[in-house]
Amino acid sequence: MAIVYDSYRHDLAATGLPLLAAGNPARTVAWHDGQPVSAAQFLAHVQQVAAVLPSGSAAVNLCEDRYAFLVAFCAIVLRGQANLLPSSRAPQAVDDVMAGYHGSYAVGEQVLDPAPPGYHRMPALDAAPTQGDLFVVPLISADHVVAIGYTSGSTGVPKSYPKTWRSFHASNAGNLRALRAVVGGHFDVVATVPPQHMYGMETSVLLPLLSDVGVHAGRPFFPADIAAALAQMPGPRVLVTTPIHLRALVESGVMLPPIAAMMSATAPMPPELARTAEERFGAPMLEVFGSTETCVIASRRAADDEPWALYEGVHLHPQPDGTAVEAPQLETPITLADIVSLQDEGRRFRLCGRHADLLEIAGKRASVGDLTRRLLAIPGVQDGVVFQLDGDVIGVKRIAALAVAPGLDEHTILEALRHSIEPVFLPRPLRLVDALPRNETGKLPRAALLELLGQRA
Repeated sequence: MAIVYDSYRHDLAATGLPLLAAGNPARTVAWHDGQPVSAAQFLAHVQQVAAVLPSGSAAVNLCEDRYAFLVAFCAIVLRGQANLLPSSRAPQAVDDVMAGYHGSYAVGEQVLDPAPPGYHRMPALDAAPTQGDLFVVPLISADHVVAIGYTSGSTGVPKSYPKTWRSFHASNAGNLRALRAVVGGHFDVVATVPPQHMYGMETSVLLPLLSDVGVHAGRPFFPADIAAALAQMPGPRVLVTTPIHLRALVESGVMLPPIAAMMSATAPMPPELARTAEERFGAPMLEVFGSTETCVIASRRAADDEPWALYEGVHLHPQPDGTAVEAPQLETPITLADIVSLQDEGRRFRLCGRHADLLEIAGKRASVGDLTRRLLAIPGVQDGVVFQLDGDVIGVKRIAALAVAPGLDEHTILEALRHSIEPVFLPRPLRLVDALPRNETGKLPRAALLELLGQRA
């Protein structure tokens, strides 16, 4: 098969890794419009798009349809370029990312108005595999940077982290082992998270590319849409979601087709929500722990509030300012801000909070995460967050909170908090809002929180 390589004509014999795990050209890579897409058809679409992509150093992959994203992702890689994955699709976020990579462009399947500079719309995917040709999967240099992910900005300015094809193969192996232990050898995935997010990348892009897994092309948001997407696949089915999406699904009363497992990340999963979901949908909830910096490194059964079990080959080393992570997908250790307590000779751990979230006032200690948990436990509080402000008073940063609580007032919420936390940790100001500025994965960018607090001050 003719593959467009541009200047990407390297000797990959010693270091090449397959673009696609496809022992059988008929194996299903994705489910699009209710129909299976074979590995052979997928590669034909990848070649079609690779042939018309412009030259450049990198491309912002803005595809919303997950199948279009998969095709564009692989086409960009075949051109020797990197997929840029900004933390937001907002025009400013896209512009900021492109400004850092000279010669970059943007690609998507939709008409955008306004469109980013150099926006390239994908052609209709109508190429067919050539009958009689030998089925050949392209090899990609193991050291090629195939994607550059960006942190969400929940703790400040988004930072970039390059990912090589070798590192993605390694991280996928850990996720695949964890899911197979629960589901078995073959399964299909429906994901409510975008493929541009690293969690979505790992579970809805890498799994179907590098494993015998089919993925639904959509990104269903409403409960009825999730049920419909699951029903379009034969199963076993795995639902990849987040706590905020799962809560809406549970509270909706919508019935789901049989599912084999649920997976969650991006925010702590409340054990009571996990238990309710397991009882309601008859499937185990697997919570995974990771970051844009490290990819997923551990998992646990959320309903039992178990300690986190590290993936094979992952080791943690507590540091004064966080935890150093060694993992097969990392060339060098990366230090996260999370504080952990190791158990079982270092193979399991408990999260104790983040270094930046730990508070000490008047000799008393607390964490922002625990304060948020106590806020959410107040009857009538539907959503909420506690966070530190940038300024400080006599060396102590002030604590603020935003809450979505129809029917309650700020005084009532503060009085309820007095029963569970020390008075020095009461958030002031505490503002009631109609909704929190959560992004597509349910995270809360710090800049958006500060802006909303200012608007309500």
